[in-house]
Amino acid sequence: MKILVIGDSCKDVFVYGDCSRLAPAAPVPVFVEKYRKSNKGMAGNVYENVLSLGVKCDIVSNKVDIIKIRYVEKKTNHMIVRIDSDEEKIDRIKDINIEALQQYDAVIISDYNKGFLLEEDIQFIADNHELVFLDTKKLLGDWARNINFIKINEQEYERTIHLLADKEWLDKKLIVTMGASGCIYNGNIYRVLQVEIKDLTGAGDSFLAGLVYNYVKNKNIGDSIRFANECATIVVQQKGVNTIR
Repeated sequence: MKILVIGDSCKDVFVYGDCSRLAPAAPVPVFVEKYRKSNKGMAGNVYENVLSLGVKCDIVSNKVDIIKIRYVEKKTNHMIVRIDSDEEKIDRIKDINIEALQQYDAVIISDYNKGFLLEEDIQFIADNHELVFLDTKKLLGDWARNINFIKINEQEYERTIHLLADKEWLDKKLIVTMGASGCIYNGNIYRVLQVEIKDLTGAGDSFLAGLVYNYVKNKNIGDSIRFANECATIVVQQKGVNTIR
């Protein structure tokens, strides 16, 4: 099995510390850093999750670093603030080699809508590979018709669904994740095991990696959704962004 991930990547940094008092000059917590953890984020996190499943995987992504720094109170795991770097313009993906695409059993498009992929780029990839999965922050449109499966969350679904006059083509493509309520696909709800959630960051990336891995193996979308739910359940029980292992 060999999978290709295409999309925008970032660097996720979690700074853990103590907040035991307020600043004397303003009613804000004084944060004392204890340690930090960093890892690949966005499409980079999807890539790391696929690798963690023991699968050969390549990634095509942006060169410019987007950095997201989260300051977290280590005892409660409460996020105090997230600070993002100034987002430099991400260069659009260069030539997409059709022959190179054919080397992969599946293509995952992890589109955070930062400029690396335009709608026509995603459509081109879908037109030139027989098994393409999409997770996108873009509003859905006809450009996504040839995608095999589309994973978005509830908020993204509500943002985009009213713009589609013809929604029938989505019925057997759209997987909507709903956090602790599981996900819905083609009218069926797939529940998840109720666990203590420590961090939801990156859970959708783990879900997507598990979904594609299992589908390439078994070609059964229902079983793949259940496996993807299990993968997401593993990572939400850990602090920060984590992979499936």
